[in-house]
Formats: sequence, structure tokens, C-alpha cells
Amino acid sequence: MGSVKKGLVQVYTGNGKGKTTAALGQALRAIGHGWRVYMVQFMKGSREYGELMAARHLPGFTIVQSGLPTFVRKGSPGEEDVRLAREGMRLAREAITGGQYELVILDEINVAVDYGLVPLEEVLELVRLKPPHVNVILTGRYAPPALAAEADLVSEVLEIKHHYHQGVQAQAGIEY
Repeated sequence: MGSVKKGLVQVYTGNGKGKTTAALGQALRAIGHGWRVYMVQFMKGSREYGELMAARHLPGFTIVQSGLPTFVRKGSPGEEDVRLAREGMRLAREAITGGQYELVILDEINVAVDYGLVPLEEVLELVRLKPPHVNVILTGRYAPPALAAEADLVSEVLEIKHHYHQGVQAQAGIEY
């Protein structure tokens, strides 16, 4: 196990592609140093994500999905969407406070808050409960200002150009 000098809270937000990808890059770097990494993917429920397949080959990397393979209705999420998000928060709390992981990634948590699946106060409380040796990364568009204020690092991914606008659909290995 690598040593953590100071556990950081990092937020990756913005309208550009690459927030989850950046978090996965950070996970790969951490695993290289012997850290144990736990990732909860909120609002995602497809087994086809490349990171799920890759994580099976990386010791110390656990990814769980806490969503359905369908889109959530903003402002009126379904009961199952809310239940799965609540389960994701329970798993995140266990991972952050349990002492087993050096890095915990809450993927798309900012969107889950924006869509009304998870109360912002609960996310802030979770960040504040973080033991000193644990790093937490929170990804997704719409990072609330209160969360950015709690973070040690906030990076905004800005879309300048995206192949989707040229009619290129999501591709395995690139978007998932």
C-alpha cells in the first residue's frame, strides 16, 4: 500500500468530455503506487463500460454501478433511480469511512445532485467525514458552488469541439 500524505478532495466538472476519464487516469496512477481504489458510478448501469472490464484485471480497483442503463428524467426521477442513488451513497460512505481505500471516486455525483437523486447536504457531509488519508474525487457537470468550496482542487473540462456534433455516435473505447 502506498502512503497518502494528505487526502485531497478533487472535483472534475464542466460541459466537456473527459471528467470520468480523468478520474480513471487518477485511479490508474494510484493503483500503480499500491493504493486501493473504489469507484461508485451514479446514474450508470451498463456492463459495457470499458472501465468495468479493465478493472477486473487491476488488483485493488473496485467499480460498482448505482444506476439503470436508461436516462434519468431530470426533475422527476423514477423510484428505482432514487433507490439506486441512495444505495450508491451508502456504498460511498462505507468506502470513504471504512479505512479500506485510499481513493474513492464518486462518478457523476454532481449530476445526481442536480437531477434530485441525492441531496447536496449529504454529499457535503460525506466529504467532511473523509478521514485524513482518504482521497475523494467527485465528477460530473453542474458541480455546486458549495461542493467546489469544500474541494482542494476543482478542474473544469470545457468543450471546445466534440465529434458528436459532426454526427459521430458514442463509441466503445472512447465514450464507454
